[in-house]
Amino acid sequence: MNTANAAAGKAIDELMERASSALVTTNYFEAEKWALKALDRACAAQDYERMARICLPLQEARRQKRHEAIDSGNTFILRTLPSRGDDLAPGCYLLIPPLIGLEAGSLRSMLDRKKVPAMVLCKEPTSSSGKWPLVGVSGSDRESLVIRAQVPPPEGFENMTPMGPGEGLRPGPSARWFLSSQEAMGDAAIAKVDPKLPPDYRALDLYEYLKAVPDHEKLHQALEAVCREAAVTGPSARPRRRAVIDDPFSF
Repeated sequence: MNTANAAAGKAIDELMERASSALVTTNYFEAEKWALKALDRACAAQDYERMARICLPLQEARRQKRHEAIDSGNTFILRTLPSRGDDLAPGCYLLIPPLIGLEAGSLRSMLDRKKVPAMVLCKEPTSSSGKWPLVGVSGSDRESLVIRAQVPPPEGFENMTPMGPGEGLRPGPSARWFLSSQEAMGDAAIAKVDPKLPPDYRALDLYEYLKAVPDHEKLHQALEAVCREAAVTGPSARPRRRAVIDDPFSF
């Protein structure tokens, strides 16, 4: 290993030490923050062995945040984003039109900055089949990748009024519906990965999809597994060039 690679590896390990310390002290927001920074750096360095080791601590931090969101008993519907100064409660947040997938990431970032445990999903206009199309967007600086899944609408939603400008939060679907819908989103992300691709290509796909669907347990595990494969096979001779087919600004 050359000096530059050794320095990069040491910097990633230091970030993971911070993440591990935060996990021990149950500071799950800090643990997630440092683990994500480490994962980003390891991906940029094509250090698949370290990427694999980061996945499970990241998964654990997010699992605990998700438990806190569910245990709050709160679910909300929004059709306008809250202002930065608004007080936000822990819980599950459903964004509906005219909000779009990219704004789910904005709300998630806002909640994280405020250290409010939450799950966030975004609904697109209801399809002709009557199912609810959900969308997740990676929000990558390089390219935004989109995950979509159609799920059954929650029972009794016709009685749930969305949040309007200047109004308080309104109750949303059940926590069970949020969990099953998030599961469908993650399954759709895993299904999008072509198993015939080289391991490092699949690792990049799953890494980007995890940004769009951050609360799916099996997606973390799938990324860990393929990174272990890529650590053995090494990077492909040619860099990945991938066209963006989905439009994150569309419904």
